[in-house]
Amino acid sequence: MRKRLANVLIRGALPASLMALAACAPAPIYKPSANTVAITPDAVAHEPERYANADVIWGGRIVAVHNLPDRSEIEIVGYPLDSSQRPKAEGGGWGRFIAVMPGFLEPFNYPSGALITLAGRVSGSRAGEVGEASYVYPLVGVAQSHIWTAEEMHSGHPNISFGLGVGVGIR
Repeated sequence: MRKRLANVLIRGALPASLMALAACAPAPIYKPSANTVAITPDAVAHEPERYANADVIWGGRIVAVHNLPDRSEIEIVGYPLDSSQRPKAEGGGWGRFIAVMPGFLEPFNYPSGALITLAGRVSGSRAGEVGEASYVYPLVGVAQSHIWTAEEMHSGHPNISFGLGVGVGIR
């Protein structure tokens, strides 16, 4: 009887725990369109004409905001996104890109170092420099953007860890 009860508990507990952990992760914030491509900013920089007018969902860390007379440009170091479309900034970057938004952006609302995810369309590229090195920046016309708060970045990351150990019993 005990063995059967333990078996039922294990069979039920494992799927329930996996479902509970999966429920912790927030859903993606942007839905891909039929025109959305899974491509990195680096790859677009190498072949901008190939990806002209492609929709992308990219994220990264803000480097700077430049306000121009008719638009604002956000220079971003791109990073891979997790399943909730949050930038995973702990690894290597995907290259830089420029997010183009109409009108004036308050730099205070888009601070240097903040993490951002955006949905938009590749609208070309521009030669520039990073330090003294030449660089090709993909340009993305932004349809939607989201600045991530520290709380949002940590939500859905359970503070649970699993491990194996050796137990010793004393009788």
